[in-house]
Amino acid sequence: MKYNKMGYALCGGLLAGTLYSCSSMYMPNVPSAPMFTEAGEVYVSGNINTKANVSANLGVAVTDHVAVIANGSYVDNRSNTKDYAQKMGEAGIGYFTRFGQKDNRVFEVYGGYGIGTVNMVDKRSSTTGQAIVETRDMDFDKVFVQVNFSSEKKDALKLFGNRRDIDYGTIIRLSNMRMKEFAIDKLPAAKEDNMLVEPVFYTRMGIGKGWKLQYTNGMVFGFKSNDYLKAGYPLFTLGVLYKFGGK
Repeated sequence: MKYNKMGYALCGGLLAGTLYSCSSMYMPNVPSAPMFTEAGEVYVSGNINTKANVSANLGVAVTDHVAVIANGSYVDNRSNTKDYAQKMGEAGIGYFTRFGQKDNRVFEVYGGYGIGTVNMVDKRSSTTGQAIVETRDMDFDKVFVQVNFSSEKKDALKLFGNRRDIDYGTIIRLSNMRMKEFAIDKLPAAKEDNMLVEPVFYTRMGIGKGWKLQYTNGMVFGFKSNDYLKAGYPLFTLGVLYKFGGK
């Protein structure tokens, strides 16, 4: 519990420093953290947040130490002041292993590639209704490396008369992102690139054989002070995952 509380405190303490960048063109998805332990395991998960950002993840352990992952996300959020839509897909390959005295800790490292598209519309109220102030369209790609760490506690929580397993984990993802196409009000604009760091902390609770509920929180930090492709949109999601297969 102490381990995960440190993650919450870190995110909370840094929230104020990232709110300025809420107009970022990029909204993070939930990275894959299958925490595989043996060959043949399959991991599927889905997560959603209050901005209607839906993330889906898939992973397969090809051998006892090699796995492949795929991520997809979709956002379509509309309000009186802004419309935001994003589609993104990612794929990667990596290494995993178990360690610890009770063999209840898992370490993973993945590298991969992703592509996406974003459309943003800034609006304001007028006498005739909502008027468009500015539109921004972006196609981007990214190369990422991420490290996952998880620790499992058996029968850690009693809920509804049953003991539940609890997992605590951390994901650190480094993404080198660049705009492939960028337009403001349908006119070509100067492209940007950035190196983004995405620390994500999660808690999982077992609810059945292979099924777990998941809560994630995280942030995005950028190495460059860009106008559009920069840090923003803290990550708070709820989801469910299912893992099956294995030897």
